[in-house]
Amino acid sequence: MQYVTTSNGVKIPQLGYGVFLMTSKDVHEHLPQALELGYRHIDTANAYFNEVAVGEEIRNSGIPREEIFLTTKLFPASYGKDVCMHDIDASLKRLDTDYVDLLFLHHPYGEYLQAWPILEQALAEGKTRTIGLSNFPLDKIGQIANNATVFPQVMQVEMNPRHNRHELKAALAGHDVAFEGWYPLGHGDPELLHMPVFEELAAKYGKSTAQIIERWHMQEGNIIFPKTMSVEHMKANMDIFDFALTDEEMARIDAIPQKPYYTVPDEPPEFFMARYDYSTQVRPFTNTALKKD
Repeated sequence: MQYVTTSNGVKIPQLGYGVFLMTSKDVHEHLPQALELGYRHIDTANAYFNEVAVGEEIRNSGIPREEIFLTTKLFPASYGKDVCMHDIDASLKRLDTDYVDLLFLHHPYGEYLQAWPILEQALAEGKTRTIGLSNFPLDKIGQIANNATVFPQVMQVEMNPRHNRHELKAALAGHDVAFEGWYPLGHGDPELLHMPVFEELAAKYGKSTAQIIERWHMQEGNIIFPKTMSVEHMKANMDIFDFALTDEEMARIDAIPQKPYYTVPDEPPEFFMARYDYSTQVRPFTNTALKKD
């Protein structure tokens, strides 16, 4: 496994297992498989409605808690001063842990300026080891940074060869920000996976085109969560640490024309701002609110 080190010295495994859109039943079935195969970075959120199952399977695995890098996120309705710390504590209780390794504000809506100091407080109190922003555009990152004691240590955004985020990385250069990418394979886009550059490199290295893209992410310094509930795909995703792309090959991938697969709406969808009973652990909505371009 390879790691990225945050500005405060925390090591994050570059390859993680995300449980977005997984029911508790799915988590109980597939998270043990991922842990058995060596995954040690687990990404969830209060709005995934599966934190209880995640916590149970981490505990049942017998793996020491300190060997697991555990992430959760707060939905925008959790940002207000009167509820933010309460909802952080509620996530910790559902996850059956005293701390998470990374705590995000999940989306750039609502009272995020009020919430950030509370995340800083959670960091100071040891309830999380790092804090970050998910899906935030640069202008809102700046709003938070202008009033922050702790600059966001991790950013989670869509990131893949068609949306490599080099501009955002350049804008935040100097702050030692770690970058995590969702949809690292472009949501499995066949057009991306079958681009000649990836098919050529797959043949050269004896890998799949997906593994070539995942290797590009590793060498970019990205932290990724290739979504799968297939054991064979879990194994394949782990089989990317025995080769390296050349500088020329990396440059060819970097030259792919940029077009994001999804955009985050300027205004929050109504369901983003609703307050939910997360104790039910049943997701009451199905859409993601991200617009596919």
